[in-house]
Amino acid sequence: MSDVGIVRGCKIPRDLYYSVEDHTWVRTNADGTVTVGMTDVAQNLAGPVLHAKVKKVGLTRAKGKPIGTVESAKWVGPIKTPVSGEIVAVNEKLADDPQLLNRDPYGDGWVVKMKPTDWDAEVKALVTGEEAVQKYKEKVEREDIKACDHIE
Repeated sequence: MSDVGIVRGCKIPRDLYYSVEDHTWVRTNADGTVTVGMTDVAQNLAGPVLHAKVKKVGLTRAKGKPIGTVESAKWVGPIKTPVSGEIVAVNEKLADDPQLLNRDPYGDGWVVKMKPTDWDAEVKALVTGEEAVQKYKEKVEREDIKACDHIE
């Protein structure tokens, strides 16, 4: 992983785009698609993930709509997409091993790949680089999120 910021022990890779409020990240791919997943902060807040259900390939989702649902002992809730588009691939591994979201949120724990419908406009609402690290610092301080304090 390239340059990574640390916020209360959570990793925030600077090369990704983030919707800090929804705890999701976006990675651009060479083929014009984007990969979407939950942040390290999100998976730590949720705790060990018991179930992950992802929407189906071919479904078009508007920004802010669920692309999947996560269930842990502490939390059940949606994973909201930070961009609008068509789901072109889903992480099939999550059905059998939902804790991939915990172990590797920026790698094998990705959720969906999408073909964005309005990337140029929607990317403006996302943060990246040092700005993303700062926005996460502000959010965890403001909400007193313990997040990844327990992780070395």
